[in-house]
Amino acid sequence: MTQRGPAEFTPPPECPVFEPSWEEFADPFAFINKIRPIAEKTGICKVRPPPDWQPPFACDVDRLHFTPRIQRLNELEAQTRVKLNFLDQIAKFWELQGCKLKIPHVERKILDLYHLNKLVAEEGGFDLVCRERRWTKIAMTMGFAPGKAVGSHLRAHYERVLYPYNLFHSGTNLLQEPVEIKEINPEPEKSKSRYKKNIPPPPVSMVNFLPSFLFKLCGKGNDEDRLLLCDGCDDSYHTFCLIPPLNDVPRGDWRCPKCLAQECSKPQEAFGFEQACRDYSLKSFGEMADSFKSDYFNMPVHMVPTELVEKEFWRLVGTIEEDVTVEYGADIASKEFGSGFPIKGGKFKVAPHDEKYLGCGWNLNNMAMMTPSVLTHVTADICGMTLPWLYVGMCFSSFCWHIEDHWSYSINYLHWGEPKTWYGAPGFAAEQLEAVMKKLAPELFESQPDLLHQLVTIMNPNTLMAHGVPIYRTNQCAGEFVITFPRSYHSGFNQGFNFAEAVNFCTVDWMPLGRQCVDHYRQLHRYCVFSHDEMVCNMAMKADSLDVVLASAVQKDMQIMIKGERELRDKVRKMGVVQCELFEYNLLADDERQCVKCRTTCYLSALTCPCRPGVQVCLHHAHDLCSCPVSNYTLNYRFTLDDLYPMMNAVRQRAESYDEWASRVTEVMKAKLDKKRNVTVFRAFLEESDEKAFPENDLLRQLRLVTQDAEKCSSVAQQLLNGKRQTRYRTGGGNSINQLTVEEMRSFVRQLYNLPCSLTQAPLLKELLNSIEDFQQHSEKLLSDEVSADSVSEVESLLEEGSRFDVCLPELLLLRERLEQARWLAVVQQAEDLVLNPCGLSLDSMRRLIDRGVGLTPHPSTERTMARLQELLTVSEELEEKAQGLLKARPPESLETLRSMLTQVDGVPAYLPNCLLLQDTVNRAKEWLQEAEDLQVGGQTLVLSSLSDMVLRAHAIPVRLEPLDQLEVLVSEVQAWKESAAKTFFIKNSYFTLLEVLCPRWEVGSSLKKKMRKMKGECMSSGKKKLVKLDSMSDVERALSDSKDSASAVRLKELESLCALRAANESKLLPTADCAALKVCMCQKPPMGAMLQCELCRDAFHSVCVRGPSDPLDPEAWLCPLCLRSTKPPLAKIQTLLSSLQHIRVRLPEGDALRYMIERTVSWQRRAREVIDSYDHSLTSQECRGASPTQSHRTTGHKRKVRHYITDCLSSEVEELMVEGLLLQVSVPETQQLYRLLLSGPPTTNTSHTEHPPYLTPKHSSPQREVRMGLCVFECVLTGFSLLQVYWVQCDCCNRWFHMICVGVSAELAAEEDYMCVTCSTTNTGRRNFFPSVKLFVIV
Repeated sequence: MTQRGPAEFTPPPECPVFEPSWEEFADPFAFINKIRPIAEKTGICKVRPPPDWQPPFACDVDRLHFTPRIQRLNELEAQTRVKLNFLDQIAKFWELQGCKLKIPHVERKILDLYHLNKLVAEEGGFDLVCRERRWTKIAMTMGFAPGKAVGSHLRAHYERVLYPYNLFHSGTNLLQEPVEIKEINPEPEKSKSRYKKNIPPPPVSMVNFLPSFLFKLCGKGNDEDRLLLCDGCDDSYHTFCLIPPLNDVPRGDWRCPKCLAQECSKPQEAFGFEQACRDYSLKSFGEMADSFKSDYFNMPVHMVPTELVEKEFWRLVGTIEEDVTVEYGADIASKEFGSGFPIKGGKFKVAPHDEKYLGCGWNLNNMAMMTPSVLTHVTADICGMTLPWLYVGMCFSSFCWHIEDHWSYSINYLHWGEPKTWYGAPGFAAEQLEAVMKKLAPELFESQPDLLHQLVTIMNPNTLMAHGVPIYRTNQCAGEFVITFPRSYHSGFNQGFNFAEAVNFCTVDWMPLGRQCVDHYRQLHRYCVFSHDEMVCNMAMKADSLDVVLASAVQKDMQIMIKGERELRDKVRKMGVVQCELFEYNLLADDERQCVKCRTTCYLSALTCPCRPGVQVCLHHAHDLCSCPVSNYTLNYRFTLDDLYPMMNAVRQRAESYDEWASRVTEVMKAKLDKKRNVTVFRAFLEESDEKAFPENDLLRQLRLVTQDAEKCSSVAQQLLNGKRQTRYRTGGGNSINQLTVEEMRSFVRQLYNLPCSLTQAPLLKELLNSIEDFQQHSEKLLSDEVSADSVSEVESLLEEGSRFDVCLPELLLLRERLEQARWLAVVQQAEDLVLNPCGLSLDSMRRLIDRGVGLTPHPSTERTMARLQELLTVSEELEEKAQGLLKARPPESLETLRSMLTQVDGVPAYLPNCLLLQDTVNRAKEWLQEAEDLQVGGQTLVLSSLSDMVLRAHAIPVRLEPLDQLEVLVSEVQAWKESAAKTFFIKNSYFTLLEVLCPRWEVGSSLKKKMRKMKGECMSSGKKKLVKLDSMSDVERALSDSKDSASAVRLKELESLCALRAANESKLLPTADCAALKVCMCQKPPMGAMLQCELCRDAFHSVCVRGPSDPLDPEAWLCPLCLRSTKPPLAKIQTLLSSLQHIRVRLPEGDALRYMIERTVSWQRRAREVIDSYDHSLTSQECRGASPTQSHRTTGHKRKVRHYITDCLSSEVEELMVEGLLLQVSVPETQQLYRLLLSGPPTTNTSHTEHPPYLTPKHSSPQREVRMGLCVFECVLTGFSLLQVYWVQCDCCNRWFHMICVGVSAELAAEEDYMCVTCSTTNTGRRNFFPSVKLFVIV
């Protein structure tokens, strides 16, 4: 494919496409008559059958063999063929001159020699163009760009190629001396031109330029080397004697001017399609067609767009540079190979469900010969007209511009395959199309006047449309019909391999056109396919069975026929023809009864002469029969005039009732003004036609159409008058699709008055139209005024008035737009009112107003308001964006920057959240800076809570605050100090905060267990005491200030809580009825196995649940995880911490708690040392007063009493001090000393006769070890027994444990009295026995 030319094909508009319902599709002729008023305006139309209408393909594919026509595409187009013929003449001229024509190129394009020759001729010839220097003008006319010296190139090419040819045509190249004429016998022409080229003869025959003598030579014998010998007549000529002279001797065969004139004056063979040399089957042709298309477009055939094929086709037919040849299987007789439709009695076996297609009216085998078609009265079978023809097409194969024989209808059905593209012109434009083609290609019509009847010429639809010819197109797909109407020129091409079938038919409306066509054929000397007069006479002889409408048409046609025949016979009689003879022309074949002059088929009459047997002429050409006297002529006639009149009368009687009805209908429909009848009269005519069963015809359709129009107009007029529609303004609806515009209403009113009938609504509708025009004037005045917010009510009232008219008023839309504009201005005015909206317009409000305003119709008032709002929004958004940027700036901006930003916000009438937040930020920054300044100026000690609060508030203020760095340094120092303190006090996996470790224990017992279980994620039953948490400075101050800030009160409160806890824990170990309900340890389960007892809280713990002492023999107090809160660092280390805190100059809760803990520790140490010293002094005094053993033994009783008294006094104080020492989170030696003092028991003399019983061995001296070991101190009677429950009792002096069964104590006695073991009772003789709290241990 070559590159497309600049003038690309533009598809014409589409023709109508009809999709009939099954009811409409049932009668093809009724449907065609129905669509004819629409379709005949375009000449062609397309009909899509109902989807279920799919006839079987009945053609015998195996028997179908055909020889297609060869079509060279660029020879089809008329103008292109003229150019090619011209080039052939030029080539032949130079070939006879011994030269080979080479078409020159200009600007890399092939030079259009035909166009150049035509332009030079129009400008006055070569000499005039050269003289007036018009070559540049010619170059520009041919489309070359100016300024490139193209004109000089054109002149050189013209002078070299075309000028000698034109001299030859003008005859100036002939020699001047006459000589005797010699008969020339030229050699047979070599077949070098294209086959059957329609090359017209030269405009002026060269033979006419030759007189009765030829020219002689110059008579000189010199310059023999410049002599030329003619290869046709052997005459010699000097090269310089020729006109124009030749510079060199031609190399090839050369003809002299006289031989050249004879060769070029030979008549050319008429153009036509040659037949292919190959015979195709349907399958082989399809393979060839698909291969051609896929190779040409380089893609699968089904993927090539139809638009691309169409443009490429018209490009190819318009170019002389490309020669594409295709083949077309056209005009294949269905009678020989079978139709594509099934027929009755055919070889194709039809399935039962397809039998309906045998008698279907759309079966093309039936359509032409159905009753409504007048061709049923043609006796002969006309192949292609009454018998369908088959067409097998391939890509680019085309059918040229033509009209059907006798200007009949045609219908084409595409059985299968790729689409067929059609172009059509309406029948009224037929003469216009012929005139345009004759104007653009006159050379073709000079040699073939009936060229358009040969189906060998096409012309680009764009060219025809450019000359005013209406052209329409369509793509016919498989399963679709295309119908052409009488005298409608049509052409087209195939998109690819397909199979189509076509046939002709004629309806009653065609009758007048059929007679006109016969006259037209007579002028063109074209033969008729059938005799129109014979067909009319055949119908007249069947008058009794004719349809009344057809009878009426036949009667009118016979009147014209008989009148013309009478005039012709009178003319012949006046010429002198006296012999008459009856002759039955219907017995002759059509080609045997043609007029020898005009080729018209003779039927009514003809002239013959004995000198020319078998030859006749029609009465129109009586003078063209022969040269014999007219008296020798014989008038052969089929009917006498007396025979024709009765035939016409019979038809008239058949049509008389219809004619009378038709005349009355015609009279009523042509009535004027006040003579118009009511629509009821028209309904009566329709009822009469139904009663008398008049067939469908143009007059009846027109009557029905007029009546329907009148009824529709009456209904619409009544609807407009009643105003049945709801008010569109109120309902918010728009204009109805079916509403009339005002102009349409004016036209409608005019239509009412132009109807053939009168309507009562016409004057009322005229009055309504006047009201509408008044409304339009008022609306126009309002719309011309300026838009204002105060015009809302006026616009609404006008809309209310206009909405009552059931007419499409463009003013309503404008008024709605004006109402929206006025309402929008009112909303804007209300939003900007500071009284109603003190805060001003927000950004969202501005955006909503602008968005709503954007949808409004542009108006200067709204545009100004929109511009003001847009400017305000732009400024506000910029300020908001800047404010947001300042608020989110990292690092934050300075306070001065924010203040300068706020100065820009002043005066902006809008609500700006970010700017307001910026203002609040500035205010908070000022307050914070003032607080920071007050802290520095006051000289007071900073409190950590206040300091932290200020730092947190400073971080929340997006402003750079200078004092913040100093405060953060202080906070970081405090955090570092707290981390150091935490490392000092915290044990691994501690559950307590630093403040909880340093402060006195406000919570004890179950509350601590609950806290630890929560920290571990465990669940515990509620009802216990809640944890009191000290987090701030105020909490510590409030806790320490209880009991009037007395440290002793704090200590006493803590000891009271602990004593209550100790008593509660000891009471749990008393024997109970349900020992399984006892809950001990961290796990809150009954006692079992080895148990440990905390020295501080006195609670029991399973040895598997807690971690015991590392050395069981080390007399060191064991604390449970709840009581052991810290690592208990030395006092010196704690004092170092306190000293480092004092350098920070920040007061924090942990510091106060640490200070209180140090003071309490120092105070406790003082009291502990006093007790230890007094205890040691009592022992020393006892030892100093020691005597001999005998004396000592004698005074034993008195000494024991004194020691017991001292011990009783000291033991309670020591125990209290030990408990308080264990509460301290400081490691001091006095705590261990007090514990050892309690473990050692009362002081005894170390006499030799004092022996410890077996159960007072040192390894049994530690009560907690006894409990942990699970051993009874007494001689256990349970050794070797495994009991589920064993009750224990504790000595209140030595705190050792014993099995009740071993020491002989019952549970009741243990619960009522104090218990003292045997050892203690022996040691403390005379002292009251007492029992401690009995603790029940359950061992499972």
